[in-house]
Amino acid sequence: MTYRVLERFRSLFEGGRYRHRDSSLGDSVALCLPEDLYGLGTSSLLHNRIDSGERVVNLANRLQGVTARRGDGTFGELVPGGKVIEAPGFIVKRGPIATVEIGTEVKILANSMIKQIDRVISGLLDQRKQFDAAGGTPVSVAIVGINQADRYTSYEGERAYPTGVGDKKHPFQEAADAERRLLIKAAPSFDEFIILRYKARNEPPFEFQWVNAARCEQDYAAAITRVVRKYEVKFSR
Repeated sequence: MTYRVLERFRSLFEGGRYRHRDSSLGDSVALCLPEDLYGLGTSSLLHNRIDSGERVVNLANRLQGVTARRGDGTFGELVPGGKVIEAPGFIVKRGPIATVEIGTEVKILANSMIKQIDRVISGLLDQRKQFDAAGGTPVSVAIVGINQADRYTSYEGERAYPTGVGDKKHPFQEAADAERRLLIKAAPSFDEFIILRYKARNEPPFEFQWVNAARCEQDYAAAITRVVRKYEVKFSR
């Protein structure tokens, strides 16, 4: 099975520069999660609700009538009478939602991980609270990419900033510590905390690889299987 989340994540780095400040990239990864849940084919409940358009992905910044921030990707019950939009290439439809049933937050650590780790953890924990503020008992999912490349280049306009210069560590030197802190401080707050370990230098020819492709796929498959099971327990009414 081809997993849309993994393929979309790979495409952020492969063949071109990764754009650190583009907030839409996390959204684009999160939007693929419901596609993978549907693609598992293990839940008739989820299948039927998606096929009928009763459950959709929300694209607005906030839920209908609720002040909570939606996160990178939220899946839930369509607002009665709400307009449903079909997105080319996607099975799960889009529309305004009244509730959050599955909430997803994506974080991508490419370099300078320890410098930003407290902010990343704070962002994850805050989003977890926002999912709950929307009402109900959503299944919460975090997807965190952690780079383990031997070097990395970031960009500000056309100016390049390679690691290994001054006190700027290479990704592989920070990856283990960053993952440890995330697992201790953020992971317990989520129903599923998915770590994607990868290698990307972000320099020509812009190559990408998983640290262990087979393990990555197996771990991801197991995690989304658990998400489906938790969904059925919480929302089978």
